[in-house]
Amino acid sequence: VQLQASGGGLVQTGGSLRLSCEASGLTFRTFSDYGVGWFRQAPGKEREFVAGMSRSTRAFSYADSVKGRFTISTDAGKNTVTLQMSRLSPEDTAVYYCAATARGPYNGAIKRILDYQHWGQGTLVTVSS
Repeated sequence: VQLQASGGGLVQTGGSLRLSCEASGLTFRTFSDYGVGWFRQAPGKEREFVAGMSRSTRAFSYADSVKGRFTISTDAGKNTVTLQMSRLSPEDTAVYYCAATARGPYNGAIKRILDYQHWGQGTLVTVSS
């Protein structure tokens, strides 16, 4: 499975960005059979969970820091997962990674990095003050 993330860029505080991640090379499973997640890594910090959806049930979870500002969604027909980000602040500056996992389903998204088998290359989001 290959994941291609896009949509990062430079935005001012309070602005919005839309990240997309397209999956290809799916094997015997459909896209809805994968849990998906967005993570981010700011300079000098560890990678952290941002938002995700469980496989099959598509139950979603968000990090507390982005609740009410970010929305994750999927388009199974296009094998894409999208992260709509609004009211961005400089604290959201990071490289954002999409990931997919065959684990689950669960009542919410998987938040542990080690449980994801497939990762995209990352896309940089910079929020200026």
